[in-house]
Amino acid sequence: MTRLAFILALLFTAPLQETETVDVRDRGPVDLRAFTCQDVTRSSIIARVCYDDANQYMLVQRNGVYDHYCELPKAARDALLNAPSMGQYFNVNIKATGSDENGPYDCRTHKAPSYQ
Repeated sequence: MTRLAFILALLFTAPLQETETVDVRDRGPVDLRAFTCQDVTRSSIIARVCYDDANQYMLVQRNGVYDHYCELPKAARDALLNAPSMGQYFNVNIKATGSDENGPYDCRTHKAPSYQ
């Protein structure tokens, strides 16, 4: 009886693991369990960066919208987070550029991982 009471107490006091899902432009919902996310307060362009090390997949929230970047090395993510101007680094090195908006990490040319 004591064991049952102990188990019930654990169940009712254990924190609930709530998963976060975000809607990514041109992809749809992505569960963030596999990601390490950082809220950004020092940039007027970038609000949040989420990165999945295993798949080299990054989500960037700008103006309330998440965009995704495929096959992006961790070093590029680190450089973004440590850049004196995150927005400038992002625009020059990561963001889709040109008239067709294809950048070096465009998920239309690199396969995006599955998070099922």
